[in-house]
Amino acid sequence: MRESTKTISKAAALAYNAQAKIPQAPKVLASGKGEIAQQIVNKAKEFGVPLFSNQLLVDSLLALPLDSEIPPELYKSVAQVLVWIMDTEQKAQLSR
Repeated sequence: MRESTKTISKAAALAYNAQAKIPQAPKVLASGKGEIAQQIVNKAKEFGVPLFSNQLLVDSLLALPLDSEIPPELYKSVAQVLVWIMDTEQKAQLSR
């Protein structure tokens, strides 16, 4: 989710290990609404995790159980987020 000044009402966090010996789909690490969503965003900021906003995707992720792999129908959307994160991190490293 991209940073904004408005209140966060929904959020989800994904875990993905690109270096895993056996490839696995990203997993839902955390998800929630209201105060839980705000805590997810605060924790991401605390650890320097880039925030990306896509309400349709977060709604889909909220419907999944915690620690479950994302379903194939979300692969494309999540891949776009992962590419954005890698690009954002690479740009941050180059600007140092």
